[in-house]
Amino acid sequence: MQFLVLLFFLGLATGVVAKIKGNSFLVWFLIGFCLPGVGLIAALLHRWERQEPRRKCPNCGAVRPIADAVCTVCGEDLDWPEREDVVPARRA
Repeated sequence: MQFLVLLFFLGLATGVVAKIKGNSFLVWFLIGFCLPGVGLIAALLHRWERQEPRRKCPNCGAVRPIADAVCTVCGEDLDWPEREDVVPARRA
């Protein structure tokens, strides 16, 4: 029983760290629960989603991550942006 409590809190800590970095809480909670300790270290070392550069969709103007190939708002195919079309990352 104590082991399950420990797994729960390690999963919770992993999920909170990931959520602060802009990632999915549930996915990282499960990783931290199934891989105690390793999941938390992975969440700490994982990139900050909020610091990724973004770009505007030329069709609808929605701001999307630079790695998106298709706009999730209007379905427009997005080419790799020119340097001047990149929107600076948000500050956390």
